[in-house]
Amino acid sequence: MARNVEIKARIDDFSALYAKIALLADGVPDLIDQDDTFFVCPHGRLKLRKLAADRGELIFYKRDDKAGPKTSFYSISETQDPDGLRETLTLAYGSAGRVIKQRTLFMVGQTRLHLDRVKDLGDFLEFEVVLEEHETEAQGIAIAEELLECLEIQRQELVDQAYVDLLRQQHHSST
Repeated sequence: MARNVEIKARIDDFSALYAKIALLADGVPDLIDQDDTFFVCPHGRLKLRKLAADRGELIFYKRDDKAGPKTSFYSISETQDPDGLRETLTLAYGSAGRVIKQRTLFMVGQTRLHLDRVKDLGDFLEFEVVLEEHETEAQGIAIAEELLECLEIQRQELVDQAYVDLLRQQHHSST
């Protein structure tokens, strides 16, 4: 399975962080609308990401819920029928939640920097240091830590949960 080192942080000033990242980025960012449906999965997380009516990705991943850099193992399969696949998987496994977001994707070397505007949750920075087969987790963590420092992200801003869990937690605290 492919691997990356991930960090997620809640952000207060989307525009200011956008400007900082733009100075580091390897080019102009991509703007991507994502509609993620999570399914009940006892051995990790399984989500269907709808990118367009005829384009989506089924993504399985495993990672620890902890603040700071963490390694994620993942596998991605493409689909041309995301709505049909969502319906089938919901019938088979049950839905565990849905996350709708607009993602601004920057590339900085081997790192994917995401500025995410998550519906009903707020603004976040997430980055994924994509590891080559020969690279160690420690090398990925070093790159992630350097980016945290460069972007002036404070430890207290780091988030240890997936968006779907944060939304579920928010929903439970408001009811």
